Order: sequence, then structure tokens, then C-alpha cells
Amino acid sequence: MSIQWFPGHMTKALRMMQDNIALSDAVGYVLDARAPASSFNPELDKITGKKPCVYILNKCDLADDEKLKQWTQYFTQKGRLCVKVSATRLGDASRIASAFVEATADVADKYRKKGIVRPVRVMILGIPNSGKSTIINCLAGRKSAVTGDKPGVTKGMQWVRLPAGVDLLDTPGTVWPKFDDQNTAYRLCFVGSIKDDVVDLYDVSLSLLEHLKNQYPQLLAQRYRLDSVDMTALQLHEEIARKRGFVVRGGETDTERCSKAILDDFRKGRIGKITFEVPSDMYKHV
Repeated sequence: MSIQWFPGHMTKALRMMQDNIALSDAVGYVLDARAPASSFNPELDKITGKKPCVYILNKCDLADDEKLKQWTQYFTQKGRLCVKVSATRLGDASRIASAFVEATADVADKYRKKGIVRPVRVMILGIPNSGKSTIINCLAGRKSAVTGDKPGVTKGMQWVRLPAGVDLLDTPGTVWPKFDDQNTAYRLCFVGSIKDDVVDLYDVSLSLLEHLKNQYPQLLAQRYRLDSVDMTALQLHEEIARKRGFVVRGGETDTERCSKAILDDFRKGRIGKITFEVPSDMYKHV
């Protein structure tokens, strides 16, 4: 299956970002910690240019701690600000706010010297379902941005004032118009950044099992009580379906129900803490 997904509202969203980036002093780039490289949208890089940037590795409670160390080291070596967070975890909001203040310190100082009194402005960018709006709500201490566990919840631009003298601009999640690398597309499906109803979930779940078998065989075996994962993804799917009782009349396995269960297990962290990518997987160096 070839995955391509770029609904019309994303074209409008990219235009809105281009129109508003000049109003922003810095960028907060939200990445899914389970697939940081796939979270980098090259279309967004074209828009932000050389604006000061804070990279926010979100959903760290679901991600591989060792690989996250590699990612933070990567950003540090590049001289980039990076914070690891789980958006709903107490205390993480203050760390993000502090990073924004640090990233915009030079801009704020220029304003003061010119006698300009206004908050610094940070545009929040990211792929769908990366947790942008949840982060803004945690920072603001109230429900300021619309959130959801499905991609495409934020449809327009929203400015939100923070107590720290920072204005945040929430933006719709966007992917890029065409996926040249299907591994990227599949990983975005795994983390829920591409809507489930526009892809073949059986095919996506088979790809997920292949990724897990190659990178996290022990976690896969433990979750589904498998004696071995030394089999094809299709055979793994069949084995998991029978162990979970996903069988229909005639003894056939219920592939749809099993596919949804496998994806849900991964997204809810039931399989374990997983990150599919390391810095060498970046489509380009940031």
C-alpha cells in the first residue's frame, strides 16, 4: 500500500503559517518522541527559516529512554534548545516555558532597549496529533486550545497569552504534500498522525509488527506471550489474533479487530517504551 494523505485544510494551514511567521519571534517545534525524524515536516522548515527554535520531544512517557538520550545529545551538539516532556505531566510545562524565554531572550532584550512593551511571540508547529494544543493548555493552565486524540482537531490559528510574558500561536498539524519515503508515512500512521480511516489498518498493523519484531522483539513477545517472534509479520498477526480470541465464525481470524488492538496497544504504551528512530534517520541535519 502506498500512503499519501494531504487534505485540503493543510494547504490553507501552510499559507496561514507563512502569513503569520513574520509576527513570531521564535518557533516551538513539537516532535513525537516515538518517531522524531518522521515528525520533521520539511514544509515547516521552509516556513520557519532561521527563527530561534525550541524542539519539544513530546510523549516521552511512551518513548525509549536510551534513544531519547541520543536525540537530546544530537540537538545539544547542534546548539539547539531541546526539552523532553510528557505534555500532561506536572512540572513539564514550566520547563517548556523556560526554554521559550531562553530562546527569545535576545529578542526581548531588543524590545526593552527600544522601549517596546509587548510579549514575545512563539509559533507552535508540528505534525497532527503531536500534542501541540495539549502543551499550550498545560502552559496556559487552562483549556485554551481545542485538543483531541485524533489528527486534525486544530483547524485554525489561535493566540494564547502565557503568564511568563509569552504569546503562543497554536497552528493546525500538517504533513507534507507527498511522502517520498513510505517508512515515514507508516510511522506517522503508527503514532496516529495520519487518520486511521484513510489507510488500510491491517497493512499498517503488519508494518508495525515488522518494526517491532526488528527493533523490540522482547517487548513484542512479552506483550502477546509469544514463544518466538521468528516468523513473518502476517504469521505474527495471525498468532496474536488467536491468542487474543479475535476469531470469527468458521475459525478465521478477525483481522480488522486485531489490527485495531495492536495499534491501540502501541499508542497507549502497553507494548512498552518505544522509539523507532535515531538521529541518523533524519531526512536532513537541522
